Amino acid sequence: MFLSNATEEEIQSLHKQISKNVKHYRVEKEMSQLELALTIGLKSGAFFGNAENNTNHKHFNIEHIYKISKALSIPMADFLEPLQE
Repeated sequence: MFLSNATEEEIQSLHKQISKNVKHYRVEKEMSQLELALTIGLKSGAFFGNAENNTNHKHFNIEHIYKISKALSIPMADFLEPLQE
């Protein structure tokens, strides 16, 4: 049996935080899901929409975050931080 140093709830919370931040910064830059998806090299907006909305067990990976960061001119670390509302 393998043990993890992070709970499933912590991981889900992290995915939700990243998704929320991606959406926030994308909307702030006035880009559609499809436009950003194509900019980072995805073939359609389906995966991007699922990852951004945290549905169908789809999540952004580190490569996606790097490319989104470059496309939106946002530091990668900002996607991990709670938004200041």
